[in-house]
Amino acid sequence: MKNRILIVEDDRDIRESLALNLDLSGYAYVALEDGAEVVRYLENDHRFDLALLDVMLPGLDGFSLMEEMKRYEIAVIYLTAKTDVKSRVYGLREGAEDYIVKPFEMLELLVRIEKILERTGRSRKTLEYRDLTVDTVMHAVWRGGEILHLQPLEYELLVKFIRFKNCTLSRERLLSEVWGYSYFGSTRTVDTHVSRIRRDLNLNIVTVPKCGYRLED
Repeated sequence: MKNRILIVEDDRDIRESLALNLDLSGYAYVALEDGAEVVRYLENDHRFDLALLDVMLPGLDGFSLMEEMKRYEIAVIYLTAKTDVKSRVYGLREGAEDYIVKPFEMLELLVRIEKILERTGRSRKTLEYRDLTVDTVMHAVWRGGEILHLQPLEYELLVKFIRFKNCTLSRERLLSEVWGYSYFGSTRTVDTHVSRIRRDLNLNIVTVPKCGYRLED
């Protein structure tokens, strides 16, 4: 089952960009633009794992919506143009998991969403890509009914690509998040392992010149 994300943003361009990127990354979402509308909506459907809240909203502001989020146990990331320290501290003290100032990098937001879902125990335990199924609890990969035996680094790369499907991941990011910050080897190591899982698992991993790699549908 997909994680469900609630988007509350009155800027149409930002709202549509968030919706598009969440959809491409395998999330389900509902997008609203008015704070008062959120309260009414949650009365009938509050099955969300996380909310992306703007602060300055018509109807009811994002800070005022925090009580509704707490009531339904929905984790919150504030996405706002309010840059002052007072607002940031207030939002975090009231219970937000994160506070991100606009403009922001979409990939960074997706990473933060995934980290929060993991920390709150709500991240997807099963990932799917085409005919592959990954059980992140058992660290097992199946194709059809057949289990595939991957090396640990190859497994971690596969999980990273599926979690951030359709996003370009740089070699440096893959090195730091899969190999760890203590690794001082060449980025060619990434190329070797990516080539291996692309060939062995028949993955549609596209090389993005001077940037990195992207797993596409």
